[in-house]
Amino acid sequence: MPKITYITPIGTEHCFDADSRSSAMQTAVQHRIPGIDGDCGGVADCGNCHVWVDQNWLERIGPARAGIEAEMLALTDGSTPFSRLACQIELADEHEGLVLRMPTDQH
Repeated sequence: MPKITYITPIGTEHCFDADSRSSAMQTAVQHRIPGIDGDCGGVADCGNCHVWVDQNWLERIGPARAGIEAEMLALTDGSTPFSRLACQIELADEHEGLVLRMPTDQH
């Protein structure tokens, strides 16, 4: 069970244990993290779970996947090389300490 930290746009930190094999979006929705709605249910079709992966974690998490995730992020305000859709980040025990920041607006 990795501990994941979500940081809101105003700097509020929310730390939770996540189930391994769940997505970062599922964990956020389960714990009612403000700013991550997951409207599409995790199929990378809405961009409502856009997060910025902390630079210390990007190499381990990897960049946005080619195809639907990268295409959705291209349409998302505030997309950077650190952007991922939380629904596409499958969590595992080795993600202990992962830090995800949320943008001001989700689309």
